[in-house]
Amino acid sequence: MSDKKSAKKIERYKREAAFVSLADYDISPKKSDFMEMSIWHNGEGFDVTLNSNGEQRFCLTWGQYKALKTLVKELDG
Repeated sequence: MSDKKSAKKIERYKREAAFVSLADYDISPKKSDFMEMSIWHNGEGFDVTLNSNGEQRFCLTWGQYKALKTLVKELDG
């Protein structure tokens, strides 16, 4: 079996992220509840970690985020 290490490229980078405690935004957060958002390395979207009533994670492209904002605006009136 040949050594293919030289053919594989591993890229290292740092991600831009923002973190906030939910205490200032939610009506009944625990002291440890938070939300964190990390921008994708390619800039096409972001990951969100929501730690409130268990940990939840989701990913959105900027287009999906724009659609979500449109729906929130529609429902929030």
